[in-house]
Amino acid sequence: MKTLIWKSKITEITGIKYPIVMGAFAFLGKAEFAAAFSNAGGLGIISALNFKNSSDFESDLKKMNDLTDKPYGVNFSIMPPEILDKTGKGRSEESYLGFVDIAINAGVKVCTTSGYQANKIGKKLKDGNCHWFHKCTIINHAVSAEKMGADAVTLVGLEGVGHKNPLQNTTLINITMARKTIHIPIIAAGGIGDARGFLAALAMGADAVCFGSAIIATSESPASENWKNQIIHQDIFEEDFYNNIFHFQFDTSRFPIGSMAIGHCDKIISIKEFIEDKIVKNAEEILAKWNFNSNEFCSY
Repeated sequence: MKTLIWKSKITEITGIKYPIVMGAFAFLGKAEFAAAFSNAGGLGIISALNFKNSSDFESDLKKMNDLTDKPYGVNFSIMPPEILDKTGKGRSEESYLGFVDIAINAGVKVCTTSGYQANKIGKKLKDGNCHWFHKCTIINHAVSAEKMGADAVTLVGLEGVGHKNPLQNTTLINITMARKTIHIPIIAAGGIGDARGFLAALAMGADAVCFGSAIIATSESPASENWKNQIIHQDIFEEDFYNNIFHFQFDTSRFPIGSMAIGHCDKIISIKEFIEDKIVKNAEEILAKWNFNSNEFCSY
């Protein structure tokens, strides 16, 4: 079977081999994990939230540059002000501005923002010739991000985890409607964990797919063995789990959990196996069965 060239607006912007982006992880999103993802052909993401000071952050970027010569990005996750004021947990947009300068000076060409609007970070990134991707949960926020100058948006469907919006739709509705509504590239996220979901997202109009929960149980992931085993053995159709995902009935005693994507996780494999075999190779085999004859898969 021939190997395809995978082409999309996101691969062109970032220079990655496959239209595959790593999710932004609290605790887990550091250089070793992100480098493995980049080396396998995706866009690895370091999460700035994981570093208490600029020195630690700068050291991790240096480590990342030692571990890979492939493209990677940095995420800045912003806690909504009302939640930050109430709980005191998380980071404000202003607290990241120095980190943004460090990332730009380190040669990072793609940075992502999430959690809340990030106009100041976005402007600083654009002024520094760094691409700005914004992650959001509803189309109205994606439209706003486009107006503010974001180069791409990640849209997370209801099947995902993390902070939910009461107006959030499924991945299917998010991506197909966003394709009609906005003009910048779209990255699909939320419940995607196998080759069919990957192809389906591209067919719906996405320019890349973001994998988060689906890679927690990989060998390079710094998640605990207990967490990995929980993911591998979780019945995603079990009532309590379902309610956690779709009905906002978050039981903190069960956290951390994963998205509906973990239904596709049945054993611990490497990041390389996940991307090259489970996603790309299987996707190419499916396309061959559909009599796809081109040497190149282009999503636009």
